[in-house]
Amino acid sequence: MADLGKLYTKHTALLKHREWRGFKDTMYDYYRWLITWKDMIVMVLKAPVTTVKGLFKYRWFASYLSTPAFVDRHLMGLRGPQLRMAHLHFNMIVKHATGLINLSFVADEKLRPNNKLSKKIVLVDELIPMEVMAGFPNLKCIPTQTMPIFLCSMVDQQITPPYLESVEAYGVPADVCPLPSAEAGVAIDDDYPKLGCCMINCNMPCDGSIMTTSFQDRRFGLPSFCYNVPLRYTEEGVQEYAVEEVKGMIKFIEEQTGETFDWDAFFSAMKTYNRQLDYELEKWDINKTPYPQLTGANFWLYRLYYFHLSGGYDKRFLKVDEKVNKIMMKAYEKKTPVSKVMRHRAVVWSCPANYYTNFANWLENTWGINVVMDMETMISYLKFDTEDKDRALSDLAKTYQRVTMRKHTKGGYRNVVDELWRIVEEYNADTVIMYDQISCKGMDGLNGIFDDQARERNVNFIWVKQDLMDPRTISRRDMREQVNKYMQTVLQEEPVDASLLDFEDDLAW
Repeated sequence: MADLGKLYTKHTALLKHREWRGFKDTMYDYYRWLITWKDMIVMVLKAPVTTVKGLFKYRWFASYLSTPAFVDRHLMGLRGPQLRMAHLHFNMIVKHATGLINLSFVADEKLRPNNKLSKKIVLVDELIPMEVMAGFPNLKCIPTQTMPIFLCSMVDQQITPPYLESVEAYGVPADVCPLPSAEAGVAIDDDYPKLGCCMINCNMPCDGSIMTTSFQDRRFGLPSFCYNVPLRYTEEGVQEYAVEEVKGMIKFIEEQTGETFDWDAFFSAMKTYNRQLDYELEKWDINKTPYPQLTGANFWLYRLYYFHLSGGYDKRFLKVDEKVNKIMMKAYEKKTPVSKVMRHRAVVWSCPANYYTNFANWLENTWGINVVMDMETMISYLKFDTEDKDRALSDLAKTYQRVTMRKHTKGGYRNVVDELWRIVEEYNADTVIMYDQISCKGMDGLNGIFDDQARERNVNFIWVKQDLMDPRTISRRDMREQVNKYMQTVLQEEPVDASLLDFEDDLAW
């Protein structure tokens, strides 16, 4: 694991060559790398003309050419079971994402005018998981912002600044969260594919997102429904309202498409969802032990992706879960260490930076800080009733109230503060990596409270400033330096791999 930094080229942190992991693991890594390219090539071959048109039409699409590098940087230092589980997760993400891009381009009325497929597509906000669409098996669903900006910004840190500049030139203040700002910038630059028969917006996760809804609504010009989710979601008094909002969303889709909600299809998909959740909770239980098997970004990225996009009806994710958990349990029984050096067990809290999703991998390789749980993994873990319609709607409403960037940042003090310390205790963590998202106003008032309570519990509390989707404000290198200073001055530790301590990657994807 030592001297991984020597693999990087100067200024870009791109790999000079593939990491040598021993013959067996290197060959497996190369095999899975080829599968990533295979899925990308298949996407092109399915619709070569529209794909090429999309490459020249949309700025963001070219970023996905760097997907193999995106996967590689999340695998540095991994060996054995951990390497295999991570590859299975990322191959599924790539396979599904290329399918979404293909669907978007084939149905895009700018690339293929008057195509019939477009009218079978329902656009939904990226923070609305797909479970509701399981009840409409004859329709297609596309999360509006996921491929053009949300996932794209994880693959390529350079893609968001042009969109942020567009929206700021349009008059939006620069201190608005860069996630909704970038989404609005895509609309202003007309970089969303034009498709769909209707659109569902929402009030999640914050007021910045509500602002961008107006930009996107004007851009698409489609019949739209604003799905409102209660802020105080832990209170039973709001649940009746929450269910009515779900019913309103379903009714809107029925009216716009002529389709009727299929309860049999929905219940079938939710049974798959429940099985996926069982596998997920097994991962959590293993990570509470002295022998965690899934750490770093590979844990939360897959969880985030399948939670929002599998919908229970894409059973390919379930097959991946079955394979991963089989590998995980076998490794756990052998007490296989997740990494060669495990000095600290960490919990990551608050929203991670999209432009540095592999930050947790750097923590592990450089300082032996193993992230055993994070805020975006512990989104909703409620199971669905698969027989009673009213209970199922209630479960759907409660699940939608506990999605990414929302479950722990809304609903009151106990959800963000008390919940953190509960998780720290459950996972026997001695360290907290607290992201300080400088453009997020929701967490600003809690800084002193976190510091005081961390001292009381004798927990290492490392603040890492970041700007979510804008690497110009706080770079990846700046984020690393904040940890370096804490580890060297406060804990007075030496790095596990000094070659990773400081390097330039501002020009990297």
